[in-house]
Amino acid sequence: MTLAAVSDAGPLIHLAEIGSLEPLSTFDTLLVPETVYEEVDAGGVPDGVADLSYELVEADESRVGTEELDAGERAAIAVAKEREVVLLTDDLAARETASDADVEVHGSIGVIALGYGRGLLDRDEAASRMRALQRETSLFVTEAVVERGIQMLDEQ
Repeated sequence: MTLAAVSDAGPLIHLAEIGSLEPLSTFDTLLVPETVYEEVDAGGVPDGVADLSYELVEADESRVGTEELDAGERAAIAVAKEREVVLLTDDLAARETASDADVEVHGSIGVIALGYGRGLLDRDEAASRMRALQRETSLFVTEAVVERGIQMLDEQ
């Protein structure tokens, strides 16, 4: 099965903050809208992002009309809808907008779980990285969400 996804800035930044970008390689195709890349670049491209295999794509973010979202989130949702691929985002409003548009959504914790499911990480390493997202990054994630992610590992 071919896995394809488009990422907004959140997972690229948060996974890089814990040195854990490699689970993104579980996607056969990783798309990054130019708007998202510009957002990430403005803050200084995190270590490891340059080593990722991804395709920069153009997106018409005006097709996603919600003022709650920034241009990168709108661009990523537009690409996900247009290409029928998974959206990677850690933003709650973006997740809700995408879900309302029948787009499958995964956050950084889901990316780590996928890395475990595809044999890239062992269970303890995946659980440790999920906990690190909460403790060591700029991502706000509750203990309950982390524990649910770890429970997902045990259910695979």
